[in-house]
Amino acid sequence: MKKIVLLFIFAISCSNIIAQNGEVLDKVIAVVGGEILLKSEVDENIALLQSQSGNLPPDAECLILSQLLTQKLLVNQAKLDSLIVSDEEVDAQMNARFEQILNLMNNDPKQFYDYYGMTISEAREKFRVDMKDQILAQRMQGEVVNRVRITPSEVISFFESIPKDSLPYFNSEVEIGEIIFYPEPNDDEKEKAKAKANELRTQIVDGGANFSELASLHSHDIGSARLGGDLGWQRRGQFVPEFEAEAYSLEKGEISEVIETEFGFHIIQLLDRLGNRIHTRHILIQAKITEDDINKAEEELKNVKMLLETDSITFSQAVKKYSNEKAQSYYNDGLMMNPNNGTTFFETGELEVDVYFTIDTMEIGQISRPTKIISPQREVAFSLYKLVSVTEPHQANLKQDYSKIKMAALEEKKANATVGWVEKVISNTYIKIDKEYTDCEAMQPWLNNQNP
Repeated sequence: MKKIVLLFIFAISCSNIIAQNGEVLDKVIAVVGGEILLKSEVDENIALLQSQSGNLPPDAECLILSQLLTQKLLVNQAKLDSLIVSDEEVDAQMNARFEQILNLMNNDPKQFYDYYGMTISEAREKFRVDMKDQILAQRMQGEVVNRVRITPSEVISFFESIPKDSLPYFNSEVEIGEIIFYPEPNDDEKEKAKAKANELRTQIVDGGANFSELASLHSHDIGSARLGGDLGWQRRGQFVPEFEAEAYSLEKGEISEVIETEFGFHIIQLLDRLGNRIHTRHILIQAKITEDDINKAEEELKNVKMLLETDSITFSQAVKKYSNEKAQSYYNDGLMMNPNNGTTFFETGELEVDVYFTIDTMEIGQISRPTKIISPQREVAFSLYKLVSVTEPHQANLKQDYSKIKMAALEEKKANATVGWVEKVISNTYIKIDKEYTDCEAMQPWLNNQNP
């Protein structure tokens, strides 16, 4: 039997979410300005933390509650300050999250449904408001800390404040340069792909075939193919120039000629338009990469390796001339960035297995042979690696680890700035917290400022 949930929020007290049969399904445990915090939100965060960390400290619930209240305060202030989060930003974040989840599930919507008990569309609708609030909170926090800077003297003071016996011990770390090179499809395969795209367009325009069905069956854009080729609402600047120029030239409902971009051949349909925002769908047909194309790319990189080893070209020059612009390292003179710490240093255990075994026996400055890799999009590519530097295991010190220490000092300063902002803002914000949490030490700043 379907349960209808009613939410009652009173100005002077917290309330429950009650089903028709009187059963308490959830509970409003705090009000922060115009935002409410539910007991289920705290419980979900505790469950997630427990699954990641195992046993939790006794005050874990209070600490999580304090963090969630801070997020609610940020959202409330963001709305008061009229900070804007567009539908396109929410869509982009949602798409990225669901793409990541589906990749872990072999792109199987049924597996998604079996695990979450809802379809992808239902999940998107359910979590859309939460995603928007999350982006709002991040944006507001950015406003709070974006002017926080750290000076060299503050970095030194931060380092000297750490007890000597508490200084972290760093394992051996490496810096690695890379040149990423993708094989190009040959002309024959490109002609075949273009012909296939034209054939599909003819089926739609002249044969009345269903665009969405053909996209699901044939499009090589896996993410949109699951949605019948639907790319959602986007604003100018979100597509590559060739795609965007064609899409914005179409009338509502019109289907484009086959156009070529760096991704392949597209058939585009404009579903709707509102000012500078357009809603499109497409079918992407990519040319097949043959073994000859792959071998040709490998030979090309062998030549680059020879140029580097004979000092005919610098590594930085080779990156700009040969490496793929989509690689993050392209804009960092080829140096790989460690996503775990934001620096160019990796502990060997953090490296991909193929990268580790490639550089394991190399000397500093040495260039590897071309290494075949598979991109996250399942594309074949080749990489040249350069071992730039190697550090010995050591206790943290300013000479070797200044960038890491600076980052830690800056994060602490930002955290303190956020705490100071919270203490200032809550004094002017309506706060009401359930009496169940009056004994929480971590909650004292909130309890001291709540309304009677």
